[in-house]
Amino acid sequence: MLVRQYSKRLLNIHTIVTYSAIAFYLQNSVTHSVIAFQVSSKPYSTTLHNQSQFSSLDNNFSFLQLRGGGDRTTSTITNQLRMTSTTQTSEQPLLKNELSVEEKLTALRSKMKELDLDAYLVPTDDPHLSEYVPQAYMRRKFLSGFGGSAGTALVTADEALLWTDSRYYSEASLQLDDDYWTLMKQGLPKVPSISKYVSGLAAKKYGSENKTFKLGIDPFVHPASFAREMNDSFETAKETSDIEIGLDDDDIMIGEICTLDGTRNLVDEIWTDRPPIPQSKFRVHPIEYSGMSVKQKVEIIREQMKEKKATLAVFTTLDDVAYLCNIRCKGDIETCPVGISYATVSMNSITLFCDPVKVQSDEVEAHLKEGDVVIKGYNEVTNEINEHVDNNPRAKVWIDKTRSNFALSSLIPDKALIDSQNAITPMKACKNKAELEGMRRSHVVDGAAMANFMAWLEDTILNQNRVVSEVEIDEVLTGFRAQQPGFVEVSFPTIAGVGSNGAIIHYRATEGSNLLKHLSPDDPILIDSGGQYLYGTTDVTRTWHFGAPTQEFKENYTRVLNGNIGVDT
Repeated sequence: MLVRQYSKRLLNIHTIVTYSAIAFYLQNSVTHSVIAFQVSSKPYSTTLHNQSQFSSLDNNFSFLQLRGGGDRTTSTITNQLRMTSTTQTSEQPLLKNELSVEEKLTALRSKMKELDLDAYLVPTDDPHLSEYVPQAYMRRKFLSGFGGSAGTALVTADEALLWTDSRYYSEASLQLDDDYWTLMKQGLPKVPSISKYVSGLAAKKYGSENKTFKLGIDPFVHPASFAREMNDSFETAKETSDIEIGLDDDDIMIGEICTLDGTRNLVDEIWTDRPPIPQSKFRVHPIEYSGMSVKQKVEIIREQMKEKKATLAVFTTLDDVAYLCNIRCKGDIETCPVGISYATVSMNSITLFCDPVKVQSDEVEAHLKEGDVVIKGYNEVTNEINEHVDNNPRAKVWIDKTRSNFALSSLIPDKALIDSQNAITPMKACKNKAELEGMRRSHVVDGAAMANFMAWLEDTILNQNRVVSEVEIDEVLTGFRAQQPGFVEVSFPTIAGVGSNGAIIHYRATEGSNLLKHLSPDDPILIDSGGQYLYGTTDVTRTWHFGAPTQEFKENYTRVLNGNIGVDT
């Protein structure tokens, strides 16, 4: 079930209840125990392969550079379209690095100075705007040390700031070195957004130096909406600040987005031991589970293309590509069954852009050939879009800019752009019979695994009078799931939190951590876990107490339950 991996994760009522109840009861103890939080240095388990020869883009292509307060101007850039390795979860081990925090910032600022930049923005995203990203795209984590799945770093000549949401306030506070980094708790009343903060810096610089503020970005890892939002903010700051601007100075830019044509991502310049690109091979997602062939899906897409008068449809997110081509992958991103790739559909061709190694199996090659899918190198997607627009005066390219990076969407001239929800999004949302059956089957087998696990846990705690660590709980539960037919891997790192650990968002137990707890009848435990099966995905949250919970715990838990039932009904 790909939607679970790549839609922003919505907590269901049971998850909210269990997290909130434990947080209510244990909020004081969490404050103390979180102080000792450490990220495991245990090596990541997924085998990484050698970097592909197709890992950089050496082709020139037309790119629209948006300048704050000004008009769009076309420039030619040579950019590297970088493929990479495993995931962006806060629970993953810290990425290897030999530079100190100070050395990283000093090196980055040196690169910024060479390019005459006032600031450089480092987001969480990869070129596919994935929620969880391959390890080589964890630039923000490498630079700042913060490993949560949401957050953006901004570095200026004299500041380093990290924006993240309330899920990660505690974790970011622990992982950031406050001698060098400032935590910006987004969502709080007095904390400005990134765009407002940057535009404020731009107004200040223009007011004092009469010079444009230059913000550097890698356009492949920012959403298409970012430039518009940032430029609107520059304009607002220009109009509302105390800057003296004459009547004939409407074209003055107080701020400018610099896409750094022909330059690598600046973090990559200092990340000398950046992890290699994964070359995990695709596997076929058979018709018995997909319910529709590739040709049938393409037929539906082309019918909608005719209605919109589109000549090319571009699919940029990994779940869209996996769904379209009926392929899955294990290893590119931890616990996510997708592989690094793009896809396009025209009226006479279907193209999958990926590292050729990923399709080097007889079964996958035969499957894609049957679906009339042409294989091209990962980096060739830019040429495909450019050539389609340049060689077809009536070209209309359908791309969902909310699900596309700034670089690709900017290749398409406004007159050739159809910006709307793509055809695959509603197709994924409305399950066919085979997909529904796969969902049911995955929950049946997962339920059996959970039942076996619950029996083991109750027997261990109450009959054997043994305390068990959170790590052992994770391993045993995964073991029961692995016994089920069609099991591939867990659907996300298991959250097994005893006592106060249950209130830590996305907590993951690791051996040697000062946070590690053991379960006894005296404490509650929250377990949020799931499995990836060949035919479906599960996500189950449960809270247990094998002893006698305190009256305060029961009251808080019940109040939260009542509140959520009230909201839900």
